[in-house]
Amino acid sequence: MEGIGSIVDIVFIKVKMNRVLIAFLSVVVCIITTYSCKQANDSAFHGTVTITSDESLQPMVEQLCQGYVGTHAGTKFNVNYLPEHLAIAKVLEDSSRLAFVTRELTTSEQNVFKTRGIRYSPQFIAIDGLALLTSRANEDSLITLKEVEGIFKGQIKNWSQLEGSQQTKDIVLVFDNANSSNLNFVMNKFGLTDLKGLQIFSAGSNKKVIDYVRQNPNALGFIGVNWISDGEVPLTAELSKGLRVLAVSDKEKPTRQDYYQPFQQNLRFGNYPLARKVYIINREMHAGLGSGLLNYIMRDVGSLIIEKCGLWPAKPFNREVILKKEI
Repeated sequence: MEGIGSIVDIVFIKVKMNRVLIAFLSVVVCIITTYSCKQANDSAFHGTVTITSDESLQPMVEQLCQGYVGTHAGTKFNVNYLPEHLAIAKVLEDSSRLAFVTRELTTSEQNVFKTRGIRYSPQFIAIDGLALLTSRANEDSLITLKEVEGIFKGQIKNWSQLEGSQQTKDIVLVFDNANSSNLNFVMNKFGLTDLKGLQIFSAGSNKKVIDYVRQNPNALGFIGVNWISDGEVPLTAELSKGLRVLAVSDKEKPTRQDYYQPFQQNLRFGNYPLARKVYIINREMHAGLGSGLLNYIMRDVGSLIIEKCGLWPAKPFNREVILKKEI
C-alpha cells in the first residue's frame, strides 16, 4: 500500500507542477501580448502614424495619403515635409514610421537598421524628374546636360555663354534648401564635392523657388517636377504661370528632337537626362499603417495617383479590358 501511496503522491506533485507551469506560461503570454499591443497599436486599416517626406515630393505624397485615408476612414498620416537628410534621420531615430525620398540609404544608415534588428528593404515606387525653370522673359528653352555641368563647375557663369540665350546677366542658381534632394542629386550627377564660387540662392521651398524664378529673369531654378505636372490641380496651373520648363539633351551637339522636358512619357522611356527614382524607406516591423500605404501604392490604385501627378509609377496599375463577343 505504501508503494501505491507514493505513486499517488508523485502523480499529485506532477499535476500540481503542471498547473503551476501552465499558470506561469499564461502570465508570460499575457505580458507578451500586452507589450505587443502597446508596440503595435495600428494596422493597415486603423490608427495614426507619423511619416516624413522630402519636400520636393510633397504634391504626390499629399495625394497618396489623401487617397488612402479616403478609402480607410479610420486612418491618419501626420506628414512632415523636410530636407531629405532630415526626413531619413527621423526614420532612423524612430520619430517617423517611413520616409519618401529620392535615394537609398548609405552603408552607415543601413547599419543603424541592422543594429536594431530592422530589415532594410527600400521600395522603389516611382520615377521623378528634376525640372529646370526660367522666367518667361528668358526666351531660350533649351539646354544641354554639358552646359548644366559647366554651370556647376564654374566654367559657365553668364547667360550669354549659353547658346541661344538672350540674357546678359550672371546666372543665379535657385534651390529649395541647402541640403535638399534637388541639390544633392545635381552634385552626385556631376561628381561635385563643393559649390565654391557659384551664385546659389536657397529659397526655402520648391514653391518659393518657383516664385523667385518667375520674378528674376537671371535665375535658373531646380524643383521636383510633380509641383507643376498635375494638370488637374488648380495650384499647378497657378504655379506654372510665367515660367519656362527647360528641355534638356544629353548629347553634345543635339538637334531640336534630342531635347526632352521632364514630363511623364519622357520619364517612362528614360529620355529625360535628369530623371531619378523615388523610394519609400519603411522601418515597420509589423503589418501596420505604413505597410498598408506601401501596398496601396504597389498593388492598388495608388499607382494611378502617381500617374495623375505626372510621374511614372514603378508598378503601373493593371488596366484589364475584357472584350465580349456577342453572337
